[in-house]
Amino acid sequence: MTAPDASSSPAPASTGGPESSPGPRVTPNFITEIVERDLHSGKYPAVVTRFPPEPSGYAHLGHVFASFLDFQTAAQYGGRYHLRMDDTNPELATQEYVDAIADDLRWLGWDWGENFYSASDNFEKYYAYAEQLIRLGKAYVDSVSGDEMARLRGDAGTPGTPSPFRDRSVEENLDLFRRMRAGEFADGAHVLRAKIDLASPNMKLRDPVLYRILHASHYRAGDNWCIYPMYDFQHPLQDALEGVTHSMCSLEFVDNRAIYDWLMETLGFSPRPHQYEFGRRSLEYTVVSKRKLRKLVQEGVVTGWDDPRMPTLRAQRRLGVTPEAVLAFAAQIGVNRTNRTVDISVYENAVRDDLNHRAPRVMAVLDPVRVVIGNLPEGETRTLSLPYWPHDVIRDSPDGRVALPTGERVPPEQAVREVPLGRELYIEREDFSLDPPKGYKRLTRGGTVRLRGAGILRADEVETDAAGNVTTIHATLLEGDAKAAGVIHWVSAAHALPAEFRLYDRLFRVPNPEGDNPDDIAPDFDPERMSHENEAAPLDAGFLRYLNPHSLRVTRGFVEPSVASGPAQTRYQFERQGYFWRDPVDSREDALVFGRIITLKDTWAKETQKAEGRAPQAAQKAGKPQPGAPGPQAAGSRPQALLLTPEQEAEVARLTALGASAGDARTLVRDAQLLAFLGGAVQDGTFGQVASWTVNDLAAALRSGEVGVGAADLAPLATLLASGQITTRVARDTLARAAASGEAPARIIEREGLTTVTDSAELERVIREILAANPDKVEAYRGGKAGLMGFFTGQVMRATGGQADPKLVAQKLTEALA
Repeated sequence: MTAPDASSSPAPASTGGPESSPGPRVTPNFITEIVERDLHSGKYPAVVTRFPPEPSGYAHLGHVFASFLDFQTAAQYGGRYHLRMDDTNPELATQEYVDAIADDLRWLGWDWGENFYSASDNFEKYYAYAEQLIRLGKAYVDSVSGDEMARLRGDAGTPGTPSPFRDRSVEENLDLFRRMRAGEFADGAHVLRAKIDLASPNMKLRDPVLYRILHASHYRAGDNWCIYPMYDFQHPLQDALEGVTHSMCSLEFVDNRAIYDWLMETLGFSPRPHQYEFGRRSLEYTVVSKRKLRKLVQEGVVTGWDDPRMPTLRAQRRLGVTPEAVLAFAAQIGVNRTNRTVDISVYENAVRDDLNHRAPRVMAVLDPVRVVIGNLPEGETRTLSLPYWPHDVIRDSPDGRVALPTGERVPPEQAVREVPLGRELYIEREDFSLDPPKGYKRLTRGGTVRLRGAGILRADEVETDAAGNVTTIHATLLEGDAKAAGVIHWVSAAHALPAEFRLYDRLFRVPNPEGDNPDDIAPDFDPERMSHENEAAPLDAGFLRYLNPHSLRVTRGFVEPSVASGPAQTRYQFERQGYFWRDPVDSREDALVFGRIITLKDTWAKETQKAEGRAPQAAQKAGKPQPGAPGPQAAGSRPQALLLTPEQEAEVARLTALGASAGDARTLVRDAQLLAFLGGAVQDGTFGQVASWTVNDLAAALRSGEVGVGAADLAPLATLLASGQITTRVARDTLARAAASGEAPARIIEREGLTTVTDSAELERVIREILAANPDKVEAYRGGKAGLMGFFTGQVMRATGGQADPKLVAQKLTEALA
């Protein structure tokens, strides 16, 4: 059976992907194995993926993982990726959201070229497919109420009962469906349902709704339609129309795949896309349900979608996070079939790692107190030459050069700025104490401290106001090698620039603000897309009670004058304060506003550990609140994620330094068996891959004591994979066999000759023989039947035992068929 005339056949996938793709690569996973297998077998001539957000809000950090997997997988395999707006819900989709999502994804570096699609472009085609299903006897118009429909579906232990309207004739169904389109009926009067299987154990197959009546104006189609397709109907059809090959989504859609497959088979799409589900990734201290994000905006909890405390990409851009940091985070998460909550410190550390080599060091005082240096003449100014970067950053710089605020790459000796020192300074109020606690290493009356780059300062006299607050410190700048308790930063009062400082922190004070709420949804999953009926359900706003009252603090202080010459987009490290940049919306040359991108260290973990001197786990068990929390977590919510101990954090740092991803490292330090196994790994460039296999492939077998090889045996396998001598599929298959048999995996590869065929001359010979044996297909391909590329690819892969490099096969076939 072929697709109805109302649609166009899927366009053949181009073997040419984007010229470049941003950031790091997708690590090998079960989806890349499927892609490799499909390319090897010639099932598809090239990979085509899509990222399909619903434009009912701004793109957020949850979208990052899904879009990275969709786009980068296609890019890595020389395929094509699409951006598609699933805009079939007229009540939520807007042009504002469409433009914002596309702009934020371009900011990440993605370029889909001409492959931008809107589901609403195909309303007419969806309708034609619906009529085709009616004519096939596979769909009918149902007229029962929503409550009655739910009752008739039955439950897990009870088969569904046919609706009294299930056996309407084809003619009656077509008539009613056309009248639905014409606007003759009120909202909810009728729906179009698929006729599948009311006794199926998969509730999704019990005659799902395909169309509903909704008299609402669409942002693009206007009032042309009053019936709209449901997600389960529209989404697979759109995949097929675009020529998508691998349709990736989170585990929430696993049962919906049955509808996807039913539609593809019933409507006869060939070649057709296939759906694959991956484990969702939730992020601690965050909500990414677009309904809840809209609630935060509507209630005035935040100033808008770009409020730097929001998890939207627009907000992260305004906060000063770079696209490189976001993509590095996405690459660290890992892909498997298990849902996982990601420790927010993984994201925060990706931001810190990016800024450490990007941000020049300067000085700013956020809560100033005045210092008068008595032995400096009034009006005298000394000019100091201070480095932008400490020696460790210069040492670790890839090319021994660093970036000035202008963006210019310069040698370390040039990476300095001039800093004026005058008679009057500002220092941080907390850097002086009249009654210092034990161990205090800053300035006290009669004590000394080192001014960054300027010498030793001794506090002599102090002025206070009526309330006892220090207003002025009279001090002396000492010469020679006087001892000092510590080092503090400062700015010259006569030269410093006044500024407002916005200190942003996590918006929520508990790791899981959504708790066990039924509206708790995955980052890349919106209930509106599953069933538009959910929009009418009241939103549980209980998550608002977990807001962090200290998520934004505003102070006024001063910053050194060197920042005036730096571009507005420069990210700075304000010494001892954190990473900052000028707010791109509110900052002006005559009224500077600096927002804190992130603190220098994870202060949340530190504060929790201080709770009554307990270890982090003990504080959690006792129900101790996170910083800023008024009380223990509400009953009924899920347990808070355990923080790592200082020893575990140190072990994470060691493992990541060896090459493990941050996510894998955190899993390893929480599992003694996995960590013990990895202790035998070779500590070279293969370590990260071996760590990934340990966490994602061997964990279950290791816990049951069924792994017959050691971690050191896996290093040669990782080397073969990294060098391209074997495919990911071969590596994973061999790993499983080695774990069960105890035979070294590299020995299996060698004995069975499983290395990838990369000999160009041999491939060219095979291709010549295949083309010579199929002259009619060669002629047809050259005559415009591009889909035959899949036939030729499959023939080559079979002739080489499935071991030819798929990219090289595509290249050589293209050359031979030109």
